[in-house]
Amino acid sequence: MKKLQNKDTRYYIDIDMASHKIVTWNYDQRQTLIQEQLPSTNYVRIYITKGQYAKLEKSR
Repeated sequence: MKKLQNKDTRYYIDIDMASHKIVTWNYDQRQTLIQEQLPSTNYVRIYITKGQYAKLEKSR
């Protein structure tokens, strides 16, 4: 099932600051992301544009 993409969609990258590597990239609704906890304290979430997300998906 495909996720909903609308004006409340936020695209993001999760980075592990200990290893300086991208852990994952994804998107979700703003209301869902506000309540979500990152799995590790070493992780940092950086929000990106839809175009940047599309480039990441192309490289997959």
